[in-house]
This record gives sequence, C-alpha cells and structure tokens, in this order.
Amino acid sequence: MPTFIVLMNYTDQGIKGIKEAPGRIAEWEKAIAAGGGKKIGGYTVMGQYDRVVIVETPSDEVAMSALLQVGRAGNVRTTTLKAFTDEQFAEMVKKLA
Repeated sequence: MPTFIVLMNYTDQGIKGIKEAPGRIAEWEKAIAAGGGKKIGGYTVMGQYDRVVIVETPSDEVAMSALLQVGRAGNVRTTTLKAFTDEQFAEMVKKLA
C-alpha cells in the first residue's frame, strides 16, 4: 500500500479547540480505516509542525479523500509527502538507464 507522511499545523480554530483534538484524531483514523487504510504512527511534535502522521492507504485517491476530509474541518493545514521504502527505491534505481 502507498505510504504517506502527513505534516500538520493547527489553524487558529484548531488551537482554540485543542481539547477536542484527541477525538478529532480518532475520527480521522476511522475515516482512513473506512477507506481500507491504516495509521502507522501519529506524533505531536515541537518545531515547524505540530503533528506528524504516517498512514498507508490502498490508493492515492483514498489518501486524498482522507486529506480533504481533515482539511475541510478547518482545524489543521497539511503538507503531504508520498513515501517509498528502501526496497522500492532500490527497484527504481535498477530501472535507470
């Protein structure tokens, strides 16, 4: 399954309602699972981002739907990175001319 690293920053709305964040996190996990994906890890971090979440989904489209769902709630802004394993990278390099 494709893997995505999601970098999140709380919006003004999100930080005002920070006490509800654990529930929002659980709801987003359910949405990912409903699409056939799973959360690999979720972290609250210090620095440029507020949260980092790693998810696997069956397709890019499922990931995009989950990202749109979390974004439209207005509590976080996301930057998403599609990740490749070292094994996938090695296969890509083999194909170079």
